[in-house]
Amino acid sequence: MTDQIVSTDGQLAAVSRRVTATREGDVVEPVATISQSYRTDADDLWDACTTGGRLARWFGPVSGDLRLGGEYQIEGNAHGTVTSCTPPRTFTLTWEMVGPPTILTVTVEPEGDDRARLTLEHSGSLDAGLWDQFGPGAVGIGWDLTLIGLAHHLATGSDAPAESTGWLGTDSGQEFLRDSSRRRSTRRPTAGTPEADARSAQERTTAMFLGG
Repeated sequence: MTDQIVSTDGQLAAVSRRVTATREGDVVEPVATISQSYRTDADDLWDACTTGGRLARWFGPVSGDLRLGGEYQIEGNAHGTVTSCTPPRTFTLTWEMVGPPTILTVTVEPEGDDRARLTLEHSGSLDAGLWDQFGPGAVGIGWDLTLIGLAHHLATGSDAPAESTGWLGTDSGQEFLRDSSRRRSTRRPTAGTPEADARSAQERTTAMFLGG
């Protein structure tokens, strides 16, 4: 639906994000946390995050057995196993793409009658060389795109992920990626990264997401 405008107004500022990291030899263990409050109730937000039909409308097609112990596959993306689930508040799953499996925990919290908060925590192990090359943006910009996709869906009732609209190729989409990368580079993780190196990593990560 390329005629459906993806609004970025205030989106990045509405998101709370944090990245911490510990280094042990040639391995870095980052923990990326990202959170946003939405104008919907907790039951609707849970449904949007756990129902295949809803996920396809803002995140991507997901197949498999979406229950405790079940295996899932995101089309063209990660796969894994649901390792814990406490409806309608939280679930944890393994996130398997390249390298060792990582862990994703999703939590939904009610905030009054007409708002609810989504929090994602993504943790795992990463080769220190890759961390030095790309830094915290590489474990977070994708989740900024996830949250704007969800915001777009909840605000407009969209039936396709925001990224599928061609929005990322627009000036607005490109600036969103740059700003997301900048915001993450200013929150220096505790992994002994000098400022100049963190800035260089930010530039490399931005170029990677922009296709440069």
